[in-house]
Amino acid sequence: MTLNRHVSTVSTAPVSTGRRALLRAAVAGTAAAGAGIALSASSAGSAAAAVATKTPRTPGEALRELAVGNRRWRTFKQRHPHETPPVRQALVSGQNPFAVVLGCVDSRVPPELVFDQGLGDLMTVRSAGEVLDEAVLGSIAYGVLELDVPLIMVLGHQGCGAVSAAVHAEETGEELPAHIRYLAEQIRPSIDHGRHGDARIDSTITRNVGRVRARLAGEPDLAAKVATGRLAIVGARYELHSQRVRALT
Repeated sequence: MTLNRHVSTVSTAPVSTGRRALLRAAVAGTAAAGAGIALSASSAGSAAAAVATKTPRTPGEALRELAVGNRRWRTFKQRHPHETPPVRQALVSGQNPFAVVLGCVDSRVPPELVFDQGLGDLMTVRSAGEVLDEAVLGSIAYGVLELDVPLIMVLGHQGCGAVSAAVHAEETGEELPAHIRYLAEQIRPSIDHGRHGDARIDSTITRNVGRVRARLAGEPDLAAKVATGRLAIVGARYELHSQRVRALT
């Protein structure tokens, strides 16, 4: 299941097109190449207003924006949005991200690129295997409770080395280095003992995303926002071969 199906109730194209068009119109004539450009308060303010106006503010809108961005990424039509001088200047005064993405540290899966988003769009929290600890939980909670972000996505990925290490350690009894051992212990409850070899690792990647998502959904402060419809917590996988992000139900 792709992200598009996960939010299939509304067509995705108009959201992104309108947002980008408005931003381009707001900053037209004010962007300039080179360093040290002087920006007027009005141009920076216009850029900030354009971004704020079209930033997704509901869980469904946020999911649609991520789906559209991932489509651009995997079809090599990236826009690299929200990088212009006026936008950078406008963001000095604050941020209004529309999603928190908890992803792996793997260098092949940077959320801003995978979803073709720019400055001020995403709060990204990354730990090997999407492992939760107090620092990760606090970072996610900050985005939701302080910035009113409407979406948390737990993003696993094909070929996760942290999951592979956890499975290997359990199968062989090999002792891992101390800090890596901590990661493996956190992932171990997700290991799929009904499968073997590469299939076990791949299934465990998906199960681990589901388990992390469930833990977040069980946090009282986050659960309260989910109950009001102001927050969604979803799981997804990035496939290295296709560069597609698919929702996990």
